[in-house]
Parts: sequence; C-alpha cells; structure tokens
Amino acid sequence: MSDDPEELTRRTFVANATLTLGGIIGLGLAIPIAGALAPSTGAGTGRWAPLDDADWRALQAATEKPVQISFKLVGKDAYLPVGESAAFVWGIKTEMARFQKARPDVYDGSKSDLPYAPMAMGFALFSPVCPHLGCSVNWHDDVERFVCPCHGSQYDAQGAHVAGPAARGLDPLPLRERSGVAEVMWIRYAPTIADRLVVSYIS
Repeated sequence: MSDDPEELTRRTFVANATLTLGGIIGLGLAIPIAGALAPSTGAGTGRWAPLDDADWRALQAATEKPVQISFKLVGKDAYLPVGESAAFVWGIKTEMARFQKARPDVYDGSKSDLPYAPMAMGFALFSPVCPHLGCSVNWHDDVERFVCPCHGSQYDAQGAHVAGPAARGLDPLPLRERSGVAEVMWIRYAPTIADRLVVSYIS
C-alpha cells in the first residue's frame, strides 16, 4: 500500500523545514565561535606605565650589562574589575648606530620596521617574553646572554638572536619620558614568526 501523496508532501515539508532551521542555528553558532577562536591581532591601543624609579636609576648607571626594570601592569579581564600585576622589562644603555647594526630584525638600514622608536633617551627596553613560544628570558652574567629556559634560545645584550629556535630577536618596547618619569608600553607580539605581529596591548 503506497503512502498518501498528501502525507508525503507533509513529510517532505517537515524534513526540509528541519534542515533549514538546523542550518540557520548552526550558522548563528558558527560565527561567534569562530570569532572567539580566532586570535585577536592588532586590536586595541596601549597604556603607558611608569617604570620603577630605583630600577630606572640603576639602568642609567649601568654600562654594558642589561638591567631588569619593574612596573605595574594595569588590565581588565572580561567581567573582572581592573587590577594590577607586577611585570618587568629588560633595559640596556646603548648607542643608535650600535643598536641599528646589531638588530637587522628591527632596522632595514637606518629605518625601523616598528611604528615607534625601538630606542629612546639612549636606552632600549626589551620584552622578557621569548619570541619562540612565550617563556620568560633572563640575563646570565656567566655567558653574557639572555637565555630562555624552555627551548634554549639565546640573545646578546642588544637583544639580537644568537642561538636556538627563535625566529627573531627580543622585541623592543616603546619608551618615553613624561614629567620626569620614564614610561613603557607593554605589547605582546605573536610568537614563532619572524615578523612582529601585535597580539595585544595591556590597557
């Protein structure tokens, strides 16, 4: 016995309506999910943070050795209130000609590929984040290099990459002076690649 044509039409309509509704719901979910999974690059603007005064004076008195300089990161995470966390950068007293020669990953000749000056007031500040996979580098007096404890990338006092799997040297950070206070802007760059692609600012 064959199905009633009217019943077949009703079943076809219900099946098609179910597929259409499922497609609309799936598309509605896919867009925000894809947006959440995609890395947020280049978004936002930075906030300047004052450097620790005692550390800054230590850097001014330094010669060839990099100095660790503390500051406070002020940030907001999702629905949490604005909070502070301790952070640091590495600073080195240097000369423009020397720094340009040592850092071909930053300078194309005399022109920087960064949207800010890689050094200011006779100093360069480096992010402590290893450009390989994001571990924190430290200066080792015994080898006179910055060393990443995770995968062995090494950098000289000017932040140039000299050993290990990192694709570029340490990332210089913006430095400025305002009303007698030295300030830094914290920027996080994408790891593993030679180009500097901004992932986020802390603001």
